[in-house]
Amino acid sequence: MKINIFGAGAIGSYLASLLLKSGADVSLVCRGEHLKAIQTKGLLMQSKENNEEYFCKPIASDNPNDLGKHDFIIVTLKAHSAAQTAKSLIPLMDKHTTVLSAVNGLPWWYFYKTEDKYENTKLISVDPHNSQWKLIKPERALGCVVYPAAEIKNPGHVIHYEGNRLLIGEPDGSLSERAKNISNILIKSGLKSPVRKNIREDIWMKLWGNLAFNPVSALTGSTLEDLANNIGTCGVIRKMMEEGENVANALGVNFPISIDHRIDGTRKVGQHKTSTLQDLELGRPMEIDALTKSVSEAGKIVGVKTPTIDMIYHLVRLKAEKAGCYPNP
Repeated sequence: MKINIFGAGAIGSYLASLLLKSGADVSLVCRGEHLKAIQTKGLLMQSKENNEEYFCKPIASDNPNDLGKHDFIIVTLKAHSAAQTAKSLIPLMDKHTTVLSAVNGLPWWYFYKTEDKYENTKLISVDPHNSQWKLIKPERALGCVVYPAAEIKNPGHVIHYEGNRLLIGEPDGSLSERAKNISNILIKSGLKSPVRKNIREDIWMKLWGNLAFNPVSALTGSTLEDLANNIGTCGVIRKMMEEGENVANALGVNFPISIDHRIDGTRKVGQHKTSTLQDLELGRPMEIDALTKSVSEAGKIVGVKTPTIDMIYHLVRLKAEKAGCYPNP
């Protein structure tokens, strides 16, 4: 099985290093100084969680035409970049290629095979021009939820901090051969990658906290622990999560834990800055559309109002625009 990691930043490089270590046939699409370092020196991976360090020399290019066709493509870009670069996946695909979107927020294929009145509805907030739907095509899509935390310390040098869960699931909930194949490959590499019967529930469980904590952290400059411990900010976050849960419920998704349990779990992460706040501080494009606007859009589709989510979205979008961190669709 040939696997391509498309957009191999920190998470993509972490996945690639594990796969290569287990003997998988892997190539990377990445760019800039990180690509140059990998091509000349290789990739150094350090895991703080496992207290180990290893080196690999993956095949890497910024031109997909150099890499041939693949059985699986794991897209590890931010949501806005994934939408903008959908055309670049074409040289990597043949008619059997499966695409896993390891991307935050509601995925572009969310309403594919839902078997309800919303089936095949397009999410404009994550796929503004329907590029992924038209070029990748939803029948290629395999659901994927990524939990590891990692960062590029220096070009060609990635640090993995924690987490090894990468959940897999078919849009229709079936136990397909392709899902079992990639699940087995990922498990062999050391990841916890079971095939899930309801991948949409898993997507929502991760998004439930991100839709609120991430934009509020960017607005306040606060860590997860501080946001959860402050009565005022926690109240806003709770209201956003309530609205998000209402949207999920209207889509047939029920959460197995309470809001209090979810907030407590986030509090225990400690003095950690969300990726959205880190992007703002570093002047990088922020994923506010995928994490927050997508929930508002889904609410409009199912007729559920999200006034607090809408208010916070508009505030953080303005902050992003003034900082030059709002990505152009």
